[in-house]
Amino acid sequence: MDTQYRKHQFVTDPKGEKVAVIIPINDYKKMMDELDELEDIRLYDESKVSDSGERISISDYLKKRSLDNE
Repeated sequence: MDTQYRKHQFVTDPKGEKVAVIIPINDYKKMMDELDELEDIRLYDESKVSDSGERISISDYLKKRSLDNE
């Protein structure tokens, strides 16, 4: 997001408590892109932790798959 100061607008409830914020669409899009990237990194890290290291070749997989479908 831009480092320049931005004046964001807030939505308040009847008591004056801030309940939402209005931000420029470009800031929102950048924020969502960054969240998506962080989620991808988290999922990658999670998969590496749970990876057993066991691998099979594509030909073995296809053989097993064809046997499972019979």
